[in-house]
This record gives sequence, structure tokens and C-alpha cells, in this order.
Amino acid sequence: MVVNRDGPILVEGPVEVVDEDGTTTRSDRFVTAICTCRRSRTHPWCDTSHRRRKPAAEPSRSGPDDRERPTGEEGPRP
Repeated sequence: MVVNRDGPILVEGPVEVVDEDGTTTRSDRFVTAICTCRRSRTHPWCDTSHRRRKPAAEPSRSGPDDRERPTGEEGPRP
């Protein structure tokens, strides 16, 4: 098993996943990517949605001047 920080869990197959409601889903692939971000349209399997969508707001670790600015704004003003 390989766990990616910002991506799926890669598991050597075949794999069976039991969802919260008890539904069992099976993949016979050699390596299966299991979604951990819950953005996949094919959950529990990863469809790489984590690459296209920004994660929900996370606490900022940088100062206020390092945050993203709306389009059209440049750097800090004097």
C-alpha cells in the first residue's frame, strides 16, 4: 500500500472496499487507486479529481500578504 499526501491510496489488487453503508465494491486491477479526498465521481475509486479541484479552505500558514489575490491585483501597494 502506498499513501500519497495529496492523492489516493494505491493498493495492489484485487481489492474489495466496503463503504459506510455496507456496499462492497471490487476492483480486479493490478494496482487500484482509492480516493481519500471524497471528490471523485467514481468513489471509492480515484478519478484524479484531487488534481483539478482546490481543497476546502485550509488554515493559512503564511502571512496576510502571501494569500492569493483576485485577478487584476498586483503585489502590495505602497
